[in-house]
Amino acid sequence: MVATKGKISLVGSVSLGTGVMIGAGIFALVGQVAGFAGDWFPLAFLLGAIVAGVSAYSYTRYSSVNPSAGGIAMLLKDAYGPGVAAGSFTLFMYVSMVVAESLLARTFGTYLLRPFGLQDSAILVPLLGVLAIVAAAIVNLLGNKLVEGSATTTAIIKIVGIALLAIAGLVGAVASGSGLFAQSSGEAPDIVGLLAGTVLCVLAYKGFTTITNQGDDIQDAKKNIARSIVISLAVCMVLYMLITVSVESSIGAAGAVKARDYALAAAAEPLFGSWGIGITVAIAVVATLSGLLASLYSVSRLYGMLQDMRQTPSLPARVPQQPLIITAGLAIIATAFLDLTQIASMGAFLYLAMDIAVQWGVIRHLRTKIKAKPWAPLLTILLNFSILIPFTILKVQSDLQTVIVTAAVATAVIVGQVIVMRVRAKEETN
Repeated sequence: MVATKGKISLVGSVSLGTGVMIGAGIFALVGQVAGFAGDWFPLAFLLGAIVAGVSAYSYTRYSSVNPSAGGIAMLLKDAYGPGVAAGSFTLFMYVSMVVAESLLARTFGTYLLRPFGLQDSAILVPLLGVLAIVAAAIVNLLGNKLVEGSATTTAIIKIVGIALLAIAGLVGAVASGSGLFAQSSGEAPDIVGLLAGTVLCVLAYKGFTTITNQGDDIQDAKKNIARSIVISLAVCMVLYMLITVSVESSIGAAGAVKARDYALAAAAEPLFGSWGIGITVAIAVVATLSGLLASLYSVSRLYGMLQDMRQTPSLPARVPQQPLIITAGLAIIATAFLDLTQIASMGAFLYLAMDIAVQWGVIRHLRTKIKAKPWAPLLTILLNFSILIPFTILKVQSDLQTVIVTAAVATAVIVGQVIVMRVRAKEETN
């Protein structure tokens, strides 16, 4: 199916959705998840799919009733009214998406430099990340059709590439006689670590929420937004399971933790040698760049909706494409000053806080309007807390600075929204 009259087709929507999801999520997070979950990190990715799948119910129900360009912003506004709560939690989502863009950008730099042994460069990694964001922003400025066309092409390349790489790794492990889990330590799972690792895995799936921001830009939006979300989640779950089991069979959790930010490249080397690293790097470059294209498109639309709601600042009126410019600018700042671990943790905290607010809003205020069954959002809240609490405990113990920075960002967002609402109230009174 192709786009007509500038509308995004279902295939294009799925391409944009998977473009955001299949990027830094799988290329950068495997090592971090293995650090929490140990040998059971493939299970953490499966649990992440379950949490994201249950969570998606509320978004698909709302989109089937009210597809809009600022999907999540409109959902929260309908649930809580145009006030501090809706604005704050929408900005939580926005900031988590911007942070995810910087995760994509730094992953691009890390993998591109891996063949040269420069993947840990404190200068080159963020520099290449910034250049990637600038390039993706320029493509977005050229219009929806080019974004969709490039997203569809790159989605096919990376889905096929990742699948073939993973399957070849699995076949190689079996053919060698060592088995799929020869690198496993045989230790029982650490439940707290497994649950904490699942938080980062949810981050690898959360790109499905950007599909809700496509709004009326997608053909037959009331049906195709929900279809696109379900298809994107299913495709990503299959790919993530294939690749994580392949990594487990190649280098195990210990190897993934050691490689950390470039675990997939390290996993390809034992079986495929330098060719494996080269192929993995090529796929990673395509995946992260396409992810940036898709994310900048969707996230800038969310910011545009917030501007229309007068809950975010604007540049001078003469500046065109403000949502895209602001979003790209913020992503560049995050890319320059945060490392991959900090980026992932901050994004996870803010996203899950927003998701809990969405699910509670559906239960309390929207379930009748969107004909939603309350068990799904309630289960999502319970699942979110069950993984967020262990993650928070471990992060406080190991990386208190990131927890404090995230809390400061969240506080600044809330205080900013309080000020915005007071100023708006005075203007309306006058």
